[in-house]
Amino acid sequence: MENLVIVDLGSNSVRMAINEIRDDGSFHEVRRIKEDSRISEGMGSNKVLQPIAMERTIAALKRFKHIYNNYPKRTVRGIATAAVRVAKNQAEFLKRVQDEVGIELDVLSGNDEAYYDYLGVMNSLEIKDCLILDTGGASCELIHVQNGKPRNLISVPFGAVSLSERFHLNNVVRADRLFAAQNFVNKQFRDIWWIMDALQLPIILLGGANRTLARMNRQHQGMARVDNIHGYRLKTEVVNKTFRALLSRNLANRKKMPGLETPRADIIIGGILPLVMLLQMLDADRVIFSESGVREGIISEYVHHR
Repeated sequence: MENLVIVDLGSNSVRMAINEIRDDGSFHEVRRIKEDSRISEGMGSNKVLQPIAMERTIAALKRFKHIYNNYPKRTVRGIATAAVRVAKNQAEFLKRVQDEVGIELDVLSGNDEAYYDYLGVMNSLEIKDCLILDTGGASCELIHVQNGKPRNLISVPFGAVSLSERFHLNNVVRADRLFAAQNFVNKQFRDIWWIMDALQLPIILLGGANRTLARMNRQHQGMARVDNIHGYRLKTEVVNKTFRALLSRNLANRKKMPGLETPRADIIIGGILPLVMLLQMLDADRVIFSESGVREGIISEYVHHR
């Protein structure tokens, strides 16, 4: 038996999952922690990680280290995604993490991130044909699955944080800014040559903004286990109704909405916008939420090779 520690540095949050890997190849999650470090904050068009954001993130990584150091027979795998992937000062940040925390972060390519999403979803949901959408802080991964296999996959360079900052979707959303954001996302999706192959397929959702969408609706429906979203389904009209409700409120009032975490209230509109545009484009009638994504995909690969 050993413990596999996965430290996942996303654009909006940093997460740690500790999994007990048994000798027979089965695994069980024993600890999961998240901190909203928002490494991508203020990167802008210059694509430079900002000092304050780096400090926040490194501090979170140090707190994680104090926890996983208590687990014996551990293997630590650190990964970073979109924000670090595109950062011009990536090397500086990676060296600081190595020197100050002792973690060597593996910067995943967009295709690698999408493939691990695919592995995580297909090992946990019984579905053969779908489109997977993972909306992160600075990128979206899309995977067209046909007969259980990844037919096409891509990572596109926008997400909840970057869209919210670029089009000023954080507080009161003006009509002209929303229109500009919709046009931008629509054009990016239309440029994916295979996207219409996923017409009318169910959309499997990953990522913090999408998890928030699920929690908000589960709380609205009075469900007892609000965070138990794996396999949860919503009809398209419910997604659109939730999006309209978010648009009708300013930041202060969004923070009061049940199921919406306060630190995510300023980026939730930018986070759900890619989904809303995809639903219109592909005429999908429902979405399905998955709790399994990149981290679970990495675990599956690790166990397989082990």
